[in-house]
Amino acid sequence: MHVILPLAIGLVALLYASVGHAGATGYIAVMTLLGMPAAVIRPTALSLNVIVATIASVQFLRAGHFRGRLFWPLALASVPCAFVGGTITLPTVAFEAVLGGVLLVSAVRMLLDARRVAADHDTISPTLPERPWLAPAVLRALGGGVGFLSGLTGVGGGVFLTPALLAVGAAPVKTIAAVTAPFILVNSLAGLGGGLLAGRPFPAGSLPVIAAAAVGGVIGSHVGAFRLSARILRLLMAAVLACASVKLLGGPLGL
Repeated sequence: MHVILPLAIGLVALLYASVGHAGATGYIAVMTLLGMPAAVIRPTALSLNVIVATIASVQFLRAGHFRGRLFWPLALASVPCAFVGGTITLPTVAFEAVLGGVLLVSAVRMLLDARRVAADHDTISPTLPERPWLAPAVLRALGGGVGFLSGLTGVGGGVFLTPALLAVGAAPVKTIAAVTAPFILVNSLAGLGGGLLAGRPFPAGSLPVIAAAAVGGVIGSHVGAFRLSARILRLLMAAVLACASVKLLGGPLGL
């Protein structure tokens, strides 16, 4: 595990950071498959999220894709909701059921994304125009819902925010990635804060795991988006998430 865990975490960080995500669902999947306890998985995933989301935020900001008018309504509503979600400690069975459902939804989304893109071009056309008419009230409602779920389950929320913004045509995909990264960052910090308030200890980080996440985040966010092999990598990640989901849901479902 001392070798497998950092390698897997680094790969997850690289894959997710390339599209403006921080990788919490991937970290959860890896730690679940390796048999780590649920009490450790949730805060560890959020901590790694903070590292990778910070790196991705800086990279996409430097590239000029960030748009504050899209980010701020989402973030201002999500932070208090993520904090509240982070204070809630679900019973183990309920937590595994909710988390298993989140991973399953994430796996399905990745599978659909992989099927939708061409084999030699990853992601939707970057030429989609922004939608200045998208009401701030709608963005706040979306941010609040995603924020609460992120704090409750220990994910940054990007896996739900990105497809929602794409579905309503909120902005070009590069802009959505640039907004999603700092959204994940603030929600992960709020979720950790809520956890501390609820009495959950801050995880003692493993230096190899932290370093692997940082290196993966730097490489992935610098590349911005994979080509050629991106479709295969997304399919593999969807398979890992699905396996972890089945493992988590097996207990609550009595399998």
